[in-house]
Amino acid sequence: MSHQITIIGAGFGALSSVRELRQRDTSAEITVISPRAELHYLPGTIWIPSGLRKRAQLTIDLKNFFARMRVKHVQAEVTGLREGGRVVDTTAGEVRNDALIIASGGRFIKKLPGIEHAITPCEGITAVEQFRERLLDMSGGTIAMGFAGNPNEPSAVRGGPMFEFLFGTDEQLKREGRRDKFKLVFFNPSKEPGNRLGPKAVGHLLAEMKKRGIETHLGHKLKSFSAEKVVTDGGEFAADLILFMPGMTGNLWFDQTDLARSPGGLLKADAQCRVEGAKLVYVVGDSGSFPGPDWMPKQAHMADLQAAAAAKNLLAELSGQTPSATFKVELVCIIDAIDHATLVFRNEKRRIILPSSRLFHWAKRWFENVYLNKYR
Repeated sequence: MSHQITIIGAGFGALSSVRELRQRDTSAEITVISPRAELHYLPGTIWIPSGLRKRAQLTIDLKNFFARMRVKHVQAEVTGLREGGRVVDTTAGEVRNDALIIASGGRFIKKLPGIEHAITPCEGITAVEQFRERLLDMSGGTIAMGFAGNPNEPSAVRGGPMFEFLFGTDEQLKREGRRDKFKLVFFNPSKEPGNRLGPKAVGHLLAEMKKRGIETHLGHKLKSFSAEKVVTDGGEFAADLILFMPGMTGNLWFDQTDLARSPGGLLKADAQCRVEGAKLVYVVGDSGSFPGPDWMPKQAHMADLQAAAAAKNLLAELSGQTPSATFKVELVCIIDAIDHATLVFRNEKRRIILPSSRLFHWAKRWFENVYLNKYR
């Protein structure tokens, strides 16, 4: 008898879960619930402002992939869970399952007064297109870029892309011959922004900012934004355009469940990616709070590693075995600046940073093509 397995989401963790499950079980009935049968490849949005990428290149129709994987897609928003996770409530009705993987991503915390004046690039392609258009319309001024975290969830932060937008914008303005008409300011409540990458990487990033003439406003708690400025408890500074990545928390529909939550609002998971206290409910990617080092990243690579462990354990549990697979913790970050990039790697044993090179830029583009070919 085949098992009915439901996956919530259509991002990196969800699609990796599909592939891992299908590789291990050819008979399972897999259902994916998401608002669209599309993958939006957000790492590639850093190249939208420079014109290196357009929306069509980063939006993958998943219909063919779902057909190949024999997946049923339910186009809907999830609104809650019932019966210990065996019933998923959606805007298209209920979906029943024998086992569940939650990979619906995180939600950015938008509580700062005036945050509507800031663009949050990781919200999607539309946000980055908005930044591109604003930048094109500007003849000069101050561009402020920064990020913050969730004080109750150290891992729920996504700072890497902000360094890429920062360095990429600097490079783009130089190419356009108008860098001298702009001031770039990087802000962060920490004195060591990006410390999850390691102290050496932080030093490298700050030195790169200094070399590029990028001003910094560090170590001050953010208080508010307006159309003309950024306000912190250490003072304020003018800003004609603001890019800001807030910390992340759980999806709103998590509140309509009995699932265990972390202090930061994510789903509390164990080392096997099981949601604590729930039977046959697993979580991967940004939706979960996992045990591990405080530098554990929120990035696609970690979601892929967690998806492999979740798939193995879910199928083991369905067959009456004890789930035992765990995932390794790795941080792999290629910080790109349009045509060259710096490589940062970290695991439990090593911290590596390799200086900027065109090779790493082309490696990032090569990886994008290989990754997306799985789903085209």
